[in-house]
Amino acid sequence: MQVELTNSTIRFRKFLSRAWALVFLASMLSPDASRGEERVSRPVQAGPVALFRISDALSDAVQIHPSIYQAKGLSNTFLVTTPDGNVVIDTSLAQLAPLHKIALSRVSTAPVKYIILTHAHLDHIGGVNVWKEPGTEVIQQKNCREFLNYQGRLGKFLASRNAAQFNVDWLRGQAKGNYGATIPATITFDKQYEFELGGVTFQLFHTPGETYDHLSVWIPQFKAAFVGDNYYPSFPNIYSLRGTKPRWALDYVESLDKVLSWEPEILIPSHGDPVHGAEHVKEVLTRYRNAILYVHDATVRGINEGKDVYTLMREIKLPPELDVGEKYGSVAWSVRGIYEGYVGWFDGNPANMYADPPSDAQKEVVAMAGGADAVAERAAEQVELGEFVKGLHLADMALESDPKNTKALRARLAGLEALADRCTNAIEHGWLLHGIRMTRKQLGE
Repeated sequence: MQVELTNSTIRFRKFLSRAWALVFLASMLSPDASRGEERVSRPVQAGPVALFRISDALSDAVQIHPSIYQAKGLSNTFLVTTPDGNVVIDTSLAQLAPLHKIALSRVSTAPVKYIILTHAHLDHIGGVNVWKEPGTEVIQQKNCREFLNYQGRLGKFLASRNAAQFNVDWLRGQAKGNYGATIPATITFDKQYEFELGGVTFQLFHTPGETYDHLSVWIPQFKAAFVGDNYYPSFPNIYSLRGTKPRWALDYVESLDKVLSWEPEILIPSHGDPVHGAEHVKEVLTRYRNAILYVHDATVRGINEGKDVYTLMREIKLPPELDVGEKYGSVAWSVRGIYEGYVGWFDGNPANMYADPPSDAQKEVVAMAGGADAVAERAAEQVELGEFVKGLHLADMALESDPKNTKALRARLAGLEALADRCTNAIEHGWLLHGIRMTRKQLGE
């Protein structure tokens, strides 16, 4: 039996959690502030870190439906109430889960009978132990076991990449924490699983997309579809820059078709806000699905036409009617993810079959050009002309020959800062900030 919280206990826990949240959020949104360093560039307007606003994290639960409530944050937590107990869908990060529990406990302190995890990313499974009670069933799609093992095998690599991508050093510690954790599920299923609680039917379906263990939840009585990370208010990360197994675009399409077949009146993603109204949901989800299919088909067509991946990354753009924005995922990254997911890394150039990297030849070119200083000066000129990426490539060539070359580091820093200042994509911005921090460190700043 769960103990009822008194008002004074709730207020005290709320105070402690909010105090913790302010410290945590300050470190997350301004990781250099504690060292008195000037913040680098401006924040982006959307994406996983930007969604984690203080106003959201400290807000009360939002009622989506008379029986469905949302705690907002980096990743949302949902509470579905029934006469016989509650169901929690996704549990956010371990560090955020206590705050979500306080917000949702103000709605109901009835026993948590089930926890449903849409997939095994840390920002969805991290808070399981905060919510789990004696007798609580935890449900995942059966591929979660392999997905957790995959994350465990690459634990240090993924933790380092996440820390860079989100510009948050504490994430490096996750290599010894949740990555590769024991599967939290007490129930797993293959294609479909159904249960009833308090007269409410919960139907769970395997819907691969963001991950291969992804599931979606359909509650027919409420016409509500919980779609996890298979829908964002942005083009998805069909390829994640932190590193990931291939995410098949056609899996996304098939999974979204399945959700569309339910004709939901409420679309509930794990990031961002719900979408209401049957026609609006249909319009939004169909556009999203068609955008993914368009990029997939254009990439496959380009492969068969013999175009290289960089040409396709430049050429393929969403038409206006399918432009869903790129504040989180990127069409260009997705094109490369689809391209290499189909054909692998080899580009047909015999020189690339061997272990000798192109940087070996670049050192010779730098020497022919007059040395690292000369190439660094050319890099700085390109940055001044607005050719920021070309300038970065030239700076990197100079640094291959002379890793401590100040002119090259200054050119690299200027190019990165210029790109960051113009960036509107959360993930891109995170990597640019990481590059800026590393370059400044090399400069001794």
